[in-house]
Amino acid sequence: MPVTRRTLLGLGLAGGAAALTGCADPGCPSVPTFVGDGTAVPGVDPTGGPSASPDPSARTGLGSVGTTSSSAAPGTAGNSPVAGEVANRALSDVLRRYLQPTSDNPSHPTYAGAVAVVTVAGRTVARLAVGDALRYAAGPTELPAAQRVAMRPDSIHDLASITKVHTAILALRQVDAGRIDLDAPVVDYLPEFDGPGKAAITVAMLLTHTSGLPVGPKISHINGRDARWHAVLATGLVDGATPGSTFRYSSIGLMALGRIIEKVTRQNLADALRTGLTGPLGLADTGFTPTDRHSAADIAARMAATDARSSRGLLRGIVHDDVANQLGGVAGHAGIFATADDVAAIGNLLLDGGTYQGVRILSAATTARMLANANSGLPAVDPQRPYRTSDHGLGVVLNQPWFMGDLAGPRSFGHTGFSGTSLLVDPDRGLVFALLTNRAHPNWSWADPDPARVAAANVVAREFG
Repeated sequence: MPVTRRTLLGLGLAGGAAALTGCADPGCPSVPTFVGDGTAVPGVDPTGGPSASPDPSARTGLGSVGTTSSSAAPGTAGNSPVAGEVANRALSDVLRRYLQPTSDNPSHPTYAGAVAVVTVAGRTVARLAVGDALRYAAGPTELPAAQRVAMRPDSIHDLASITKVHTAILALRQVDAGRIDLDAPVVDYLPEFDGPGKAAITVAMLLTHTSGLPVGPKISHINGRDARWHAVLATGLVDGATPGSTFRYSSIGLMALGRIIEKVTRQNLADALRTGLTGPLGLADTGFTPTDRHSAADIAARMAATDARSSRGLLRGIVHDDVANQLGGVAGHAGIFATADDVAAIGNLLLDGGTYQGVRILSAATTARMLANANSGLPAVDPQRPYRTSDHGLGVVLNQPWFMGDLAGPRSFGHTGFSGTSLLVDPDRGLVFALLTNRAHPNWSWADPDPARVAAANVVAREFG
């Protein structure tokens, strides 16, 4: 059934409207050994200044299909294993169910393809791909089988709002370093973050979505990246909002947090991500603006497509989120692309108290605070999902059955992305579930992704619980 895009309503995008989520041992050191470029070590200034990114008005989709796959692609036909696959029949079956219309969504498939990775106690117990990374050309026009690109276990997806988890981790590294105070007013770091009532907004409120800011800014009519960023930071509170009193999902809050990270690290957010998180962890497929980092052949073979009826043309490797695109593809709320394995690594980092494969990124204490409910007792305002609660940590969603299904619980955490992605961690099972679909290909309004998320989570709970 058609769905309402929260970001479209919140951002006021006329063009878009026209086109229509280690170390738990008490003996761990209280001062962690950080790795990377040293930006999280107290007293050490980071090297390198902000790196420029191209003007966002120039960022368009690839526009052509490029390299195509065989008509017998296993991800499409489902009759042979895919390289790198760790098979699980039950999970494969439930994901394949949504490759075609269902009784609750009879007009369209939920998505063209999906990749799932499940780890338990750090060991991969399932890794599989179904369907197509590319099924439609711009229009949208459905491609013949010989021109489609099969989904692979290492396909790269637009993570959309899962970006917020990465931004939160980068910010919390700076909390550990003493450069960011969660209880400090945002305006102390960003003087341009001004306006009536906004002096009461703290850094922590940006992470817990209790700032009182709206979902997104109105910047489509503004020319120039600097002017657009000024408008983002000058966005006022929702009418009648009191900072700290209500959960109200806001991408603007994470946009502002990304700017704080840039301010204290003296790095562009893309560089801060690479030096502070993906580089130390070896997550080579995770980052902003993948067309700047991957070859055309790699993009043609591995990139999951999103929109195929956008004014920007078919999108493969160009951020789907309109505001992130208008800001140059690099922002704290959206813009990161990654594989399911890399997303699962982030889940395991947090599950293990801030370490991953022996590399410490966050202190155990900061990680514990990140995963604790900071919004206990607060009301939630979410017209898109009126049944959601306010339960939220510092950058992660907590205990939300609407996408976690049977994996929901008091300690379960994760995040979803508008493009059809989700990260789900169940500490009680020691389980991480990364599910990346391209449900925005060719049209995000074709289906609600949550039923598929829940169905898959229920199977994972049954198979690996």
